[in-house]
Amino acid sequence: MPVVIGPEEVKEFDVDAMAIRVFLKALEILGGPRKLIEYRNLTWITSLMEAAYAIVLAEEAFKTEDDIADFLGLTRQTVRNILRADPELVMKKLEGELQEKTPRAHTAGGLAKIAYQEIKEGRDALVFFSAAFQESAKVLGVGWPAEVLARIKGLTWPASPQEVAERLAGLVVEGKELAQLVQAYEGEIPHPRELLHFLALKIKEG
Repeated sequence: MPVVIGPEEVKEFDVDAMAIRVFLKALEILGGPRKLIEYRNLTWITSLMEAAYAIVLAEEAFKTEDDIADFLGLTRQTVRNILRADPELVMKKLEGELQEKTPRAHTAGGLAKIAYQEIKEGRDALVFFSAAFQESAKVLGVGWPAEVLARIKGLTWPASPQEVAERLAGLVVEGKELAQLVQAYEGEIPHPRELLHFLALKIKEG
């Protein structure tokens, strides 16, 4: 969904596309999907995605903390922790915090900040991810959010469930075909974060 940078500007910025780039770069910095698989930390995926959106919305769309909180469904304090994270401090503590099941907002925020800066400086090559996604998606279903994000890259948001289903064809998590699950979504899917949230709920259903 394009976001207008300013009331008098014609330029539009694709928040979703940039957020996905930041997310993927943050995951690369973290060590790739396999690193999360080692620690069984699926919750890191969602936290990194939220942080990526928060950083992009703040830096590129100039949104306030309240705007970002409303968009992501987070508290203002959580958004503030993400935006005020110290990247250097986060990297020093990262190895220990990887063992925590739920990452702190400032940890995810610090990673997203580093990833955003890497992209702005032209270091956005994600060469190893194609193979990594395929491998991680097969292990305990932990890597599926990253695989989903890789497949939907380039879609225009909001997107119809049918459009998304076509991209997810053949992807099975815990015995459930994601293409079929997504077609149960009512109306258009507003952005990738909502897609991940919806799929996570459907996968957990008995």
